[in-house]
Amino acid sequence: MTTVTAEIFVQAPLKFAYRAYTNATSIREWLCDVATVVPHPRGRMYLWWAGDFYSSGHYLEVEENKRIKFRWYSNIDPAPTEVTVTFTEKDGGVNIRMDHELPDGEAWKGKPESFRENWQDSLRNLKSVLETGVDLRIAERPMLGIVPGDFSPEQAAALGVPVREGLRLDGIVDGMGAQRAGLQRDDVLVSMAGKPITNDFTSLQVAIAGVKGGDVVEVEFYRSAEKKKVSMQMSKRPMPDVPFNPAELAKQARALVEPALNEIEKSFEGYTDAQAMKRPSPNEWSALEVVAHLIQGERFNANFLSSLIDGYEPTTDGFGSNINASVEATVKANPSIKQMLDALRRIANELLIYTELIPAEFVENKGSYYRFGSALLQPGFHLNAHNEQIRKALEESKK
Repeated sequence: MTTVTAEIFVQAPLKFAYRAYTNATSIREWLCDVATVVPHPRGRMYLWWAGDFYSSGHYLEVEENKRIKFRWYSNIDPAPTEVTVTFTEKDGGVNIRMDHELPDGEAWKGKPESFRENWQDSLRNLKSVLETGVDLRIAERPMLGIVPGDFSPEQAAALGVPVREGLRLDGIVDGMGAQRAGLQRDDVLVSMAGKPITNDFTSLQVAIAGVKGGDVVEVEFYRSAEKKKVSMQMSKRPMPDVPFNPAELAKQARALVEPALNEIEKSFEGYTDAQAMKRPSPNEWSALEVVAHLIQGERFNANFLSSLIDGYEPTTDGFGSNINASVEATVKANPSIKQMLDALRRIANELLIYTELIPAEFVENKGSYYRFGSALLQPGFHLNAHNEQIRKALEESKK
């Protein structure tokens, strides 16, 4: 038997170090992409990473804030193994030690070194998440500068794209790699860095795994019926400086939200309710249906914050798609430009007030707090990208 040991000291409260191994949301913030766990003996521990790697095991022993032991059995391991995690308070922080017991034999050749490297790298990220809130898997990942959108067979037909698998772009971020490479809204990515891009967003994550900011990759995409290939230099990812003060976070977010809302409201000036409700084509949203989509986005953000505070973030198999009946319902409930714009401003304001009222204990949970805050400080990407869509729908309504 060989024991692989990985160890790190973290300047964070013991309860959050322990939580990082026993709460699904916290586990996802430093170790894997999806987790579902029940932290008691024989309770499940299922972990999944974007791509095709997973571990399906269960807890063997659980001693709160002191020690846990779990069964590890990944889809590439010859047999199940056991991992013991020990938490020791020290110098105002906590020492985390992982001991992974592996069998000897030819089938396990090279495994100890691989486990040691992977566990130590994961612990490095855990330290960053617990101390600063920053997930290094995101911070060190390149940024494409795109706003991804859904891609349905109806959209493919409307755009004249001859494929049904790919990632349609809802927008492009100024000054980043995608814009410099010449990509445009409604382009459909089908390959990046030699790997296929499908309707599953995780295919993009798999394609850029290991790629750093500054690297150049080949991108294949469809613009209408024409397939194109370009070289894209990946942008380095700017990580927002999230204030660990809810009132200040809300203030900074409001400074981004208000101008975006003002621009959206300005886009509707001079248009009638009938024009704002007119679809450019049967498969495209009207200007007010786009606003309904933005309203639902704000609702999602509020529900997301609640799930993080509660510690029970929903686990899904993807990001879902836009449901036309849902945006139609929002417009029917608010059947005018004024009502829809008032509803958008009201729900955006409600989210900012909710942010101001974030409980102090949640602020201490830096990984979850930073994840929400960093998303909140980039709302202009979504609002501004869709404002162009609103303008185009309104222009079409005149014809």
